[in-house]
Amino acid sequence: MLDTIISARQLAHRLGEANLAILDCRFDLARPRWGEHAYAEARLPGALYAHLDRDLSGTPSSATGRHPLPASAALAESFGRWGIGAHTQVVAYDQGPGAYAARLWWLLHWMGHERAAVLDGGLAAWEACGLPLEHGGPAAAAPRCFEGQPDPHMLAHTDEIEQDVAAGRLERREILLIDARGADRFAGENETLDPVAGHIPGAINLPFTDNLGGGSFLPPASLRRRFRQALAGHAPESAICMCGSGVTACHNLLALRIAGLPGARLYAGSWSEWIRDPRRPVTRGA
Repeated sequence: MLDTIISARQLAHRLGEANLAILDCRFDLARPRWGEHAYAEARLPGALYAHLDRDLSGTPSSATGRHPLPASAALAESFGRWGIGAHTQVVAYDQGPGAYAARLWWLLHWMGHERAAVLDGGLAAWEACGLPLEHGGPAAAAPRCFEGQPDPHMLAHTDEIEQDVAAGRLERREILLIDARGADRFAGENETLDPVAGHIPGAINLPFTDNLGGGSFLPPASLRRRFRQALAGHAPESAICMCGSGVTACHNLLALRIAGLPGARLYAGSWSEWIRDPRRPVTRGA
């Protein structure tokens, strides 16, 4: 069973296995249709497409972030439609860094499906190895019955974060709130996606891009050093991962698991939900 990452060559050797589902998660926030069009042109053999807005997110509202979690029933229906059963090994990929593939990886684990991995380096790594691509209309997967339930212990919610901020738990590092956005957005500079710039008081910034080297995940030992330094002696269970809308935060959660430090939770609403209420505190600077 693979539950973190798989290399392009490892995946190539497994193509054609009956219990393998490959999901293409390519996406561009600025061009929401791009990933689906790119998938139609060329994809990994046998891959099906998972759209961030349509499949991997619910419908946003005035109280949620930009990418709220899908309803568990809708998610189970999608998994079943993609041919995912209890014994299916799922591999998710995107254009490269794994930011969107990690969202699908986390959703599967949240629903109790541990047989989920991300293609390390994504489509870019696959093409760099000279491995084949599929063209033309994809075949639909044979549907299966997906049975799973969301694990509430994997989530943190806005009201909890509000209480932690008010009680000073983030400032005292009793709770570690890890923001995966780039340093400029965290500092409140160059904000292009959300109407309010800055970060939650007491949060720390660990950009998800720093989990990578040469387009692939850093070795487990390097990731372990990175996150242990941030945890400063605290257990991973004390950490909550966030970002702009709960997507790239999953990259840090995957990196933690690769590092052998599982147990952190996802703040799915993230920054875009936090700023829905102007009474919630915001700070700027590094």
